[in-house]
Amino acid sequence: MCIVQMASEINMPGPVCLIENSDQQLVANQEALDILSAIKQPMVVVAIVGLYRTGKSYLMNKLAGKQKGFSLGSTVQSHTKGIWMWCVPHPQKADHTLVLLDTEGLRDVEKGDNQNDCWIFALAVLLSSTFIYNSIGTINQQAMDQLHYVTELADLIKAKSSPDECGIADSANFVGFFPVFVWTLRDFSLELEVNGESVSPDEYLESSLALIEGTDKKHKNLNESRLCIRKFFPKRKCFIFDRPAQSKYLSKLETIPEEDLSEEFVKQVGEFTSYIFSSANVKTLSGGIIVNGPRLHSLVVTYVNAIHSGELPCMENAVLALAQIENSAAVQKAIEHYEEQIKQKVQLPTETLQELLDLLRPIEREAIEVFMKNSFKDIYQKFQKKLSDLLDARRDAVVKKNMEMSSAHCLDLLQDIFGPLEEEVKQGTFSKPGGYYFFLQRKQELEKKYNQALGKGLQAKKMLKAYFESKKGVAETLLKMDQSLTEKEKEIEEERLKAEAAEASDREPRAMQIMDVLMLKEKENSFNEHMKQLQKKMQQEREQLMTEQQNLVCLKLKEKFLKEGFQKGSKKLLEWRKSRAECHHHSPCSKLQTN
Repeated sequence: MCIVQMASEINMPGPVCLIENSDQQLVANQEALDILSAIKQPMVVVAIVGLYRTGKSYLMNKLAGKQKGFSLGSTVQSHTKGIWMWCVPHPQKADHTLVLLDTEGLRDVEKGDNQNDCWIFALAVLLSSTFIYNSIGTINQQAMDQLHYVTELADLIKAKSSPDECGIADSANFVGFFPVFVWTLRDFSLELEVNGESVSPDEYLESSLALIEGTDKKHKNLNESRLCIRKFFPKRKCFIFDRPAQSKYLSKLETIPEEDLSEEFVKQVGEFTSYIFSSANVKTLSGGIIVNGPRLHSLVVTYVNAIHSGELPCMENAVLALAQIENSAAVQKAIEHYEEQIKQKVQLPTETLQELLDLLRPIEREAIEVFMKNSFKDIYQKFQKKLSDLLDARRDAVVKKNMEMSSAHCLDLLQDIFGPLEEEVKQGTFSKPGGYYFFLQRKQELEKKYNQALGKGLQAKKMLKAYFESKKGVAETLLKMDQSLTEKEKEIEEERLKAEAAEASDREPRAMQIMDVLMLKEKENSFNEHMKQLQKKMQQEREQLMTEQQNLVCLKLKEKFLKEGFQKGSKKLLEWRKSRAECHHHSPCSKLQTN
């Protein structure tokens, strides 16, 4: 069973409260945060807001594929408090999670202070990839007035941390990452017809968002909600729903069999859910960062904490806070990968340092790739520098361990090979005339045997030299005791031993110097690999930024064309509205009202 199924079927048999609204304070619920942390898949986040008792929860249950779940309530009181969350496997996108966020009803008369309504509205926008506004009836001026929360978004949300980059102008920085706006109209009983021609729900929405001509304060106020919806939500969609059933059934919709519902309503709900399942996008942040459970967890905590502290939720700060968490985790993942690959691919000790470094280099490259894949917005490469330092330390540690293992193995080997010779010395085998050269012969035979042994590692010569130095007193004593040698022969042999020791001593500094050069060169190779992968990542980020900017330009152009289209068509619109008013004056009119 995959983790999403576990989250849906075991951990989440039903919704849980994500953000509690207690005593006019918004608090993130730890149980819901823990559930999010366990879901690693990309998330399609759908949030719904609207006035209380307008049937929001019913639509969300349909998206969950359940008859019951989000509480519908059966009275005029607002039933949902705070923001409730339900994570379910996405019906159409494999390995994705559909996150449903149901919010408490706006303008609940029992709440008194409606400031939290504004924050809940803003949080629903910030957390979702598809934002549903649910209302009753048509889109008229009253409906626009009820959507005043959208006009306050500029005062509640910042895209940048700089105080100079907030407000309406700030919208250009985050509009590309705002959710798709879906307006669902419930109990819609009029005909979708404009000027004698049928229109789609989307065309109805766009005509309703046309600005009312006029520059005075009254017209400015009338246009405020329309302008903000167009500015903040350039991607828009509209669905209409007939009355679902007879009045006597409305208070218990969750228990009514589908055959007792309006056939047209069932069809409309099917079209709505089909659109959400097929078209709602994965939640994505600036830079193409795909949101999964842990990332959504971080966003919730960051935004709620900002509200608690009296600050405005800032998208840039939220992404940077998320980057701090994920970049730290990316460093850990890279190091874990490095160490795991060392265990699998590196057999210590190696015969030479170069052999070891050749084995470590591709492993380090992979570790850097792991970091690059899992990191983002690493300001000033702070975390990459940390990774570089850790990899340098790990490389040094492996080199040291390689030497220690070689030394330990060689020491055991020396004891095994030369142990019998030491025992012969103790027994006096060589304490007789001619014994010194007999000792040298045995020593050379054993030295050859040692040199032919495999797997000694790069400390083989050093350990042999150290061993001979520790036993040089034995050779000197045997030389002095050998009565078959003249004093002159003994002097010559002593000089030879000194020269041999001096040569061995000269070799050691040269070996250390070569090792230092190799380690310095490897550090340079590591730096170059970091730079190579950093440049590649920066290029990808530049391309992503260009794509985002192009999308933003397209959205701005679209809005500009809509505005120009409004100016050109304003007279025609006024004439149409006048004809509609005359129609309404002379006879009952069931046609669509646009005001």
